[in-house]
Amino acid sequence: MNLEHLKVFYTAANKRNFSETAKMLHLSQPSVSLQIRQLEDYFQCKLFNRTTKKIELTTAGELLYQNASKIIKLVNQTEKEMQWLNESIHGELNVGASKTIGEHVLPYVLGQYVKEFPQVEIKLKILNSEQIIDKLKNGEINIGFIESMISYPDFCQKPFLEDELVIITSSTYSHILIGENDKIAPNDLFSLPIILREKGSGTRQVVEEHLRKNGLDPSQLNIILELENTGAIKSAVESGLGVSIISKAAIRKELQLHTLKAVTIEGIKLTRFFYTVYDENTISLPSESFIDFVQKYGAEKSLVFSEVSEK
Repeated sequence: MNLEHLKVFYTAANKRNFSETAKMLHLSQPSVSLQIRQLEDYFQCKLFNRTTKKIELTTAGELLYQNASKIIKLVNQTEKEMQWLNESIHGELNVGASKTIGEHVLPYVLGQYVKEFPQVEIKLKILNSEQIIDKLKNGEINIGFIESMISYPDFCQKPFLEDELVIITSSTYSHILIGENDKIAPNDLFSLPIILREKGSGTRQVVEEHLRKNGLDPSQLNIILELENTGAIKSAVESGLGVSIISKAAIRKELQLHTLKAVTIEGIKLTRFFYTVYDENTISLPSESFIDFVQKYGAEKSLVFSEVSEK
């Protein structure tokens, strides 16, 4: 039995489409079909029922799929262990991350990682959660970083860092909007002009969920502006247009420069976890080493950039 044929079969069983299988494995569709036929000849049974639109596993195919999953996972693990033994972690690592994580968290991790593993070439793409999952399915990225858990059981999801959301206001105009306090009462939030991310964004969802849990109605917020860009939100807040609620990780520099001020809500802590998402059956050694590195980084930071002084 040819291991490469088994990998083609395993991918086709997951994709249920020879064309998508060929695209993911960088093969021609006739090559995929040929390797499947050769595997069927080897076992002397049909592995797929083919229709014009999709393929379905036969009973024999289901049995082979279960065992192929174990075999491929074991082969991948063996290859990784051999590389560890040779102390040679190298290769390409394609990463997809949400805007907040990709722009305000990962750069600090990547700087440390590439020093330790200089032979790993990393490519980072800023994507939304839906795009991350699609590209993981298609094999276009190896690891994704998302701002909340997703309903997709085929992928492994691990929390790696706790993030805090805070109200931000301009240091110059803060006294006009909220006075001199570092905290505001929950009900006072409804009287403030608020600038938020668009509906459906991870940050917006977390804010609304926390408010509901504390008996507050998000629809009563005085939202004067919705923006899709965190940088634009920060600029609008700095100008005194209003306040916003964003990740503390996204205002690290502004807190240091005292252009923005972070304010909390009395009795309400807006926290969430950032997650690593990946397919554990196809994870490469560079991917595994990066995931371990990120997990260690997260363990050292109980809250993102909580060490930053706001004074």
